[in-house]
Amino acid sequence: MNTRKLPKYLQLKNELLSWLESGKLSPGKQFPSENEIAEQFSLSRQTVRQTFGELEKDGWLERIQGKGTFARNPQRWEGEQVKTIGIITTYISDYIFPHIVRGAEAELRSRGYRLLLSSTDNNKDKEKESLQLMMSQPLSGLIIEPTKSAEGNPNLGFYLELQEKGIPYLMINEKYRELECTCLKVDDELGGYKAAAHLFENGHQSIAGFFKTDDMQGVNRLKGFLAAHRDHGIAVASNRVITYTTEQKSELPYREAVKLLSSKQEDRPTGFICYNDQLAIVLMEAAIQCGMSIPEDLSIVGFDDSNLAVALGTKLTTLTHPKTLMGEMAAGQLIGMIEEGNLYEDTVFQPELVERGSVMNRE
Repeated sequence: MNTRKLPKYLQLKNELLSWLESGKLSPGKQFPSENEIAEQFSLSRQTVRQTFGELEKDGWLERIQGKGTFARNPQRWEGEQVKTIGIITTYISDYIFPHIVRGAEAELRSRGYRLLLSSTDNNKDKEKESLQLMMSQPLSGLIIEPTKSAEGNPNLGFYLELQEKGIPYLMINEKYRELECTCLKVDDELGGYKAAAHLFENGHQSIAGFFKTDDMQGVNRLKGFLAAHRDHGIAVASNRVITYTTEQKSELPYREAVKLLSSKQEDRPTGFICYNDQLAIVLMEAAIQCGMSIPEDLSIVGFDDSNLAVALGTKLTTLTHPKTLMGEMAAGQLIGMIEEGNLYEDTVFQPELVERGSVMNRE
């Protein structure tokens, strides 16, 4: 069980829900005790008690005094309406995703819905598995973050089946281009433009951009990066644009950054624009390994204004992402689609530049 960053009680809740939904614990069967669960997952009894309370509230377990805690199926209780919304994201426990999930969960809970979570690890096959899992449940609607949205949609059939069954869904961060569904996203092209323009306006003439291009967020951030060069009359050298995939993210950008920073001083870029804050932190380390200081020798701009942006000694200049607000709005709009049949235009959030200590004026 992965307990990083997402609250431990929620991670445990998802794990126990998977037991219930897979049949590992069938209705009427006695649950392991709080002590047994706490010992199995190395958690406190308080955390387990909080999780049990959540599951009891959602109708998945029943406590019988003097006998113990028993699994139940909320669909089988006469007179109760099961309202479940699923969320499929590329990741759950990492980076900005816990904030998105918490925002959605708070809104759903306040409206009487329970939440079912699944992640794809940005893998198309796992997206298929997640969709199959969700569609095997009595589902009211779905919030979906596409997996590798720039590389097509081999799981189109599942989305068409959702439409055929009348199950509302919307997408966050991006959407597959062939689907006409509501989407809540950041204006990534504008963000890429603002990041590069900020460095140009601070006297930088040679900057490099690092973009993950198997999703449309990265493609659009790259597009904005190139547009800023055009508008400022600065040519883009071919070795100043580094693109990579999810599978390459742990090694390729770092290696290419070291290569750029190890070149002759007159050939080195003075600034890096990064696909996100995670990458910016990695490339800060690359610069330090090359004997450079941030921002005196190299300026760096990230994206998403995550917790990482203020985690190190040098605070990161970055672009905003709505995170919690996106989760809240996505949940609210989906409930409007479910309960009222509402239709929504796409919501496009405008990223704002947050200036901190990672950019130096070179004029």
